[in-house]
Amino acid sequence: MEALALERKAEQNRELRERLMQLKKERNAIILAHYYQRDEIQEVADFRGDSFLLAQKAAQTDADVIVFCGVHFMGESAKILAPNKTVIIPDERAGCPMADMVNVDGLRKLKAQHPNATVVTYINSSAEIKAETDICCTSANAVKVVNSVEGDEVIWVPDKNLGHYVQQNTDKKMIIWEGYCNTHDMLTVKDVEEMKAKYPNAQFVVHPECRPEVVELGDFVGSTTAIIKYCKESDCQEFIVGTEDGTGYQLRLDSPNKTFHFASKYLVCPNMKVNNLKKLVKCLETMQPQIYVPDHVADQARKSLERMLLVK
Repeated sequence: MEALALERKAEQNRELRERLMQLKKERNAIILAHYYQRDEIQEVADFRGDSFLLAQKAAQTDADVIVFCGVHFMGESAKILAPNKTVIIPDERAGCPMADMVNVDGLRKLKAQHPNATVVTYINSSAEIKAETDICCTSANAVKVVNSVEGDEVIWVPDKNLGHYVQQNTDKKMIIWEGYCNTHDMLTVKDVEEMKAKYPNAQFVVHPECRPEVVELGDFVGSTTAIIKYCKESDCQEFIVGTEDGTGYQLRLDSPNKTFHFASKYLVCPNMKVNNLKKLVKCLETMQPQIYVPDHVADQARKSLERMLLVK
């Protein structure tokens, strides 16, 4: 029975992939997929990447339609950087709890309290928050961005864990918002120590969205892209991975002979996983749900994203 079910699923996926290819051609569409997406989506993507790489791709593409397989704020960033393109996402319920932890009123109050501070916002935030921001960053370039701004005071939103990591690598005074990523924040020192005891030859690679005490245990700390690159180039053959489990697709693709253990079975972002192949095909068929960002918000938010893209 199980073999039959798997066979049927494989056949369905084959048909969906064929339909997808046809639709992509008809619509002149490009598929961007975040590293945390399901394997079936990463397999059919034109580009896989973290939020920084995908934002760059969105800004550069000559496709008419951008299908963004990620969470809502990523689709918004694509629309802001490519306002003349149609941006669609497979499921508009793919939100980001961390992005929801910061609101415009709260940020404006903080800005009023610290009028000389530069607002640096992690890309994992809504368009409205980006519009209140001087410059955006991703985990890949956070330290560079903070060190690039003038003045010695920074308001940092919304991820306190990444903010803490940046604070260790800058002389600037940072006023840190209290948000966090539900998925990365779940990983505990106990989880990591148990895995290290179980796999003594493995290196622990960790994302700076994890708690500071977990990040301290890392043999390597970096963004999703940096982790993938490090594991590919490292002489080490075995890794304990402290980031979302969708990353496993690219890790295994790049390093088929290496072994990867995720540091906890809970390193799964439920919002990233709501997208699937069926929804991806459907959104290209119906051209819904589309991402809209009001012009006045987009114009302000675009400045903060473009400033980020200029930081070398």
